[in-house]
Amino acid sequence: MKLLITGGAGFIGSAVVRHVIRDTDWQVANVDKLTYAGNLESLGEARASNRHRHYKLDVCDRGAIEQVFREVQPDAVLHLAAESHVDRSIDGAAPFIETNVIGTYTMLDVALAHWRTLDADAKAQFRFQHISTDEVFGSLGEVGKFTEATPYAPNSPYSASKAASDHLVRAWRHTYGLPTLTTNCSNNYGPYHFPEKLIPLTIIRALRGQRLPVYGRGANVRDWLHVEDHAEALTLVLRKGRAGETYNVGGDSERRNIDVVRAICRLLDEFLPQRPSRPHEDLIEFVTDRPGHDMRYAIDASKIGNELGWQPRHNFEDGLRATVRWYLDHRDWWERVMSGSYRGERLGLVG
Repeated sequence: MKLLITGGAGFIGSAVVRHVIRDTDWQVANVDKLTYAGNLESLGEARASNRHRHYKLDVCDRGAIEQVFREVQPDAVLHLAAESHVDRSIDGAAPFIETNVIGTYTMLDVALAHWRTLDADAKAQFRFQHISTDEVFGSLGEVGKFTEATPYAPNSPYSASKAASDHLVRAWRHTYGLPTLTTNCSNNYGPYHFPEKLIPLTIIRALRGQRLPVYGRGANVRDWLHVEDHAEALTLVLRKGRAGETYNVGGDSERRNIDVVRAICRLLDEFLPQRPSRPHEDLIEFVTDRPGHDMRYAIDASKIGNELGWQPRHNFEDGLRATVRWYLDHRDWWERVMSGSYRGERLGLVG
């Protein structure tokens, strides 16, 4: 298979590339413009593979994307390129509208034109798979889970932009017949995670002896999914999912934010018993909540389990332990990332 991946140098995208190069014989064309969150180092050994090629391009650049389609002649597209940090979307929504909405429109329209040139067999096999988020569904109460039939109710500029892109994918399927797939995932964690997100930011700030900011009282609940489990789910959907369908992907690991932060602190106490900042829980500091902070997300992943046989391989405790260990063992990676424009500062303060 000739696979075109957008956002393949990002956190989830790089995990997909590593998985594809390691576990399949597919060729990968990796389109990523290398924003602050894109990092070719995250590709690991896949970067050196002769089955992988990186194209430093913007998904909004139609002419450039058309050229890649002509050159690669992909059998499938995994569209992961997106601005993804809620706090950044609060500070400034424009990049989210441009990349997540205009970029998705551009990818869909170019893919449609490509698909129309294929013979009947290739048309039937082609897939355009869009990777989205559970945040498009809004906020849950204390019980219940998001299913594929949950109505959309996005509450942040980020989630609204992703909801718009999901709707575009649906429209290109129903209007033009493009064989699309959509997946909506819960919060990912694992190696190579850009340190503006909760888990890597907590680990790195704790290692530096800095305060660990927790929004509100830390009662917001998220369902955690290991990024390697997610990568395997995405390629399974690509191979076996039914065109036109959506699939929720979750880790069945709901945790309050404060419990996640405390678990990280306990692991650092265990791994680094001689540090002067131990116990690391003393670094926790409750800060003013961000505007419109959704209280709870939880994914019902029974459809992908029942129809395609997918189950996550990592439980949260083991996955978190391995993630903390990874950041301890790869200080050189995150130190280089942190030496760029992002310094771990508070974002999303605009009300």
